[in-house]
Amino acid sequence: MSNFRIKPGLSGESHEKNSMFFLISVLLLWGLGIFTLFVCTPSTAERLFVNKYYFVTRQLIFSAVSFVGLIFFAIVPLKFIRKILPVFVLGTFILCFFPLIPKIGTTSHGASRWVIIPHVGGFQPSEFAKFAVVLYLANLFEKYLGGTHKEEKNFLYPLLGLFAFVIVVFLQKDFSTGLFIFVVGVVMFFVSGAKMNWFVPLVILAIPCVLLLIAMEPYRIERLISHLHPDEYELTIGYQRNAAARAIVNGGLWGNGMGSGLTSIHIPEIQTDYIFAGWCNAMGLLGVGVYLALLVFFSWRGYSIAFSTPNRFCCYGSFGCTTMILLQSIINIGVVCGFLPTTGIPLPFFSSGGTSLMVTMAMCGFILNCSHTSEDEGEITSEYEDNTKTNSKFETIGGVVVENYD
Repeated sequence: MSNFRIKPGLSGESHEKNSMFFLISVLLLWGLGIFTLFVCTPSTAERLFVNKYYFVTRQLIFSAVSFVGLIFFAIVPLKFIRKILPVFVLGTFILCFFPLIPKIGTTSHGASRWVIIPHVGGFQPSEFAKFAVVLYLANLFEKYLGGTHKEEKNFLYPLLGLFAFVIVVFLQKDFSTGLFIFVVGVVMFFVSGAKMNWFVPLVILAIPCVLLLIAMEPYRIERLISHLHPDEYELTIGYQRNAAARAIVNGGLWGNGMGSGLTSIHIPEIQTDYIFAGWCNAMGLLGVGVYLALLVFFSWRGYSIAFSTPNRFCCYGSFGCTTMILLQSIINIGVVCGFLPTTGIPLPFFSSGGTSLMVTMAMCGFILNCSHTSEDEGEITSEYEDNTKTNSKFETIGGVVVENYD
């Protein structure tokens, strides 16, 4: 059965052009995120912490650390990244068990997602798991796959690792993040060359597992029901969604300006998962258009890097990182606008939170690193191309190879 595969180094675009435009898109999204917190959170911050610029100040501190991570992953040699990758992946996997340990982890909204560090604050290991899974899969795809029939059995190694991370995140009762990591992992399997018929048993297995996990927690069922019947739960579990809808509608075409509209509309967690509703209210449909244009520009440059890098590890890794950030943004917007049930997925670059911002910036740094990968670091490409020629048929469109093993 035919399948798709990203083949590295096909677009011919200059690395300098890719790197420059991608960095510009990252800086614009980060700057817009800081501005959004400045516009939308003063009343909430003043009510909770007296200081109306609490969330902005906090995010700027996190940003300083995050830019260090971006620079690190952007300039460190790829060989070093791959050398420390087993430690990073294993360490992240072990760290994901920490929220389950009493007095170390803490429970919020029914999930044990956070690890508390005294006098410092908390962080979410599941956020690091997103980055770890992408690099883990990219490394194994580059190492084991070569375009031959024998490679099918080698999909077992990355598949087991993906399931291990998903299960440990599920143990934290963080259903949405676990499912999100699984979906991104499946997308990476697809673009790495897994045959289409591999996805049939995966989907058949995943559907009852998802339904079972939803049924195990009453609040998940309530969220799903409130999503299907929002008017019946307007003042209870569906309040957050309905408040966000009112804020979006009140924003109109031009918006209400800086903070003027949100003083009369209380949106719980406006600084985190529902920050997009505040942006819509303040800047209106025009502001939504600006954000979506930046997100498309960011994704375009990220995928351009994935399709042009001569190294398969970078190819799969940068594709996975771009997909992780893009899909996370789409899901968050879908939740805020009422198209999807409520989840705990933050909006990259915008939602207040140090762990999410640090991981997002680290992934962007890795993509930047891939944008200037040298030919010497991508020698594996020639081996890949030789193996690809053993297939009976293949064709390339842009940076995508469509292969047929018949």
